[in-house]
Amino acid sequence: MDLEALRNKMNGIDDELVKLFVDRMKTAEEIGESKAENNLPVMDKKREAAVLQRVMELAGEEFELYINTLYHTLFEVSRSYQAGLLTKETALTQEILANTSEPKTEFPRKAVVACQGVEGSYAERACTKLFAMPNTMFFNNFESVFNAVEMGLCQYGVLPIENSSAGSVTEVYDLMVRHKFYVVKSIKLHINHALVGKKGTKLSDVKEIISHDQALQQCSEFLKSLPNVKVTVFENTAMAAKYVAECDRSDIAALSSPECAKLYGLDIVQEDVQNNQNNYTRFICIAKNMEIYAGANKISLMLSLEHRPGSLHEMIGKVACHGLNLCKLESRPIPGKDFEFRFYFDLDGSVFSPHVLTLLKDMEQSAEKLSFLGCYSEM
Repeated sequence: MDLEALRNKMNGIDDELVKLFVDRMKTAEEIGESKAENNLPVMDKKREAAVLQRVMELAGEEFELYINTLYHTLFEVSRSYQAGLLTKETALTQEILANTSEPKTEFPRKAVVACQGVEGSYAERACTKLFAMPNTMFFNNFESVFNAVEMGLCQYGVLPIENSSAGSVTEVYDLMVRHKFYVVKSIKLHINHALVGKKGTKLSDVKEIISHDQALQQCSEFLKSLPNVKVTVFENTAMAAKYVAECDRSDIAALSSPECAKLYGLDIVQEDVQNNQNNYTRFICIAKNMEIYAGANKISLMLSLEHRPGSLHEMIGKVACHGLNLCKLESRPIPGKDFEFRFYFDLDGSVFSPHVLTLLKDMEQSAEKLSFLGCYSEM
């Protein structure tokens, strides 16, 4: 049989498959309605295991692996479809609907905002771009920023979450699980590092360079070119510049911003020392309560999954079933559990869409624990 005839035969098989698939989905709809009436969960692992066993035996040894993969996909599609038929809203979707019934149209121009570091920090720069008239309060560490927002000392907090060169700020991700907050906006800020020192300092004078760990990573190539210079991690780039200005040493310099050099009366020893000129850090703005503004189009979630093969794949499949883009996936180890991880999802999507609310209900039922971190727009 020639290729064209084989393709025609395949077309006929596909026609039958589509008809059977539609019949299967309509039956799944009826099952979903029955589950909703009887207050039963969408997921029925025992039933799925029985179906898998039966169809793998029908397929035979040659095709059992392929039929296993096919039916896992069918189960995922059916569950996503059924989740949309559930009439009851979850506590999460009820809170979201309450927040979006009269969406906020304008982000505040004026607020008390918590930042880590001191005056001149990159977080402060992000803050001034997010708010027209911020009243900035500075704290020594990231956890203090979370605490200030959680305790109501500040309306908002601004925290770095990832850098285009050095990757995620893992300390912030690890703190997320310990605090109750919502992301209300984010911003990508261009980061330009300079080596700054006391007036008259030359590169050959420098014996020690101090800065935040992220800045040191972002300038690693420059630091490699100075093998005899000591590198010391500091709490913040602006705090490092301030320390250089206030200490009595002339052989110490900081990786910080050119703005900090001006602010603290320092010289720029060398400009543009970051590895990549296209160097951006993403900052999130957090609040104590959920705030969703018109135009919000990015969603952040934190979730823990059953520790078994395929659980992460299934969760990603739910996102794909609804045609949404998973733009970031971060994993962090769960303390006290060997090689088990907590996951952070960033999705391109808006809770103003019914499809997204359906997805959230589906994910909430399937995850061991799901935390909605916010729906927001990014500057």
